[in-house]
Amino acid sequence: MRIATFNINGVKARIGALLDWLGEARPDVVLLQEIKSVDENFPREPIEDMGYNVETHGQKGFNGVAILSKLPLEDVVRGLPGDDTDEQARWIEATVTGETRAVRVCGLYLPNGNPAPGPKYDYKLAWMERMRARAGDLLATEMPVVLAGDYNVIPQDEDAEKPEAWRADALALPESRQAFRRILNLGFTEAIRARSAAPGLYTFWDYQAGAWERNNGIRIDHLLLSPQAADLMTDAGIDRHVRGREKPSDHVPVWIDLAA
Repeated sequence: MRIATFNINGVKARIGALLDWLGEARPDVVLLQEIKSVDENFPREPIEDMGYNVETHGQKGFNGVAILSKLPLEDVVRGLPGDDTDEQARWIEATVTGETRAVRVCGLYLPNGNPAPGPKYDYKLAWMERMRARAGDLLATEMPVVLAGDYNVIPQDEDAEKPEAWRADALALPESRQAFRRILNLGFTEAIRARSAAPGLYTFWDYQAGAWERNNGIRIDHLLLSPQAADLMTDAGIDRHVRGREKPSDHVPVWIDLAA
């Protein structure tokens, strides 16, 4: 079972790039972020024509998450528990059943948090604490769980080409990294780092200042695996080449293969 996360940065603007990648990579499950579309306007038909079931949690103009799955989706949950006043569409989860077992997949678009300090950063840290609570509840189910998405966190300096440029940014502040580690330390495995400790593994290159051409990237798209999911992982990777295509997202897909 190949599970991928992809911040598409506007699904209607980049539907061509999305369909090209789906046809090439043929993932079984995709967690999309920043669909920037209300549910009823999501371009379902061309994706469904490729054999995917589609579940969305949309919002007009920004945010929004979705799950695309060639496998049936069950027990879909929209919205991160813990704050009934939070109207931002940043979390969706569902159960997918493969050939041998069921996996709980959670797609997330974690708040950016800039400018920091300030209310947006406070919201980011509070959201991450809610996510930690939800992650703990999911661990208690003892089923394979995958937390995949745009975390808007650079976990360590090796995850940025120019770490000094991010010192005061919400993506790399010590409090952000600590909140990420608190989730990880519940017992999750960070898929890409489980495969390689090498620097230069990036998932995002800004549109500005020739970032892609100069490889001035950062790694902020992550898949965290529960112990049961980590035991099933056979491979993981980053589809870096997608960033060099016509009208790309500023993020690229990140994926894992599970023996499920």
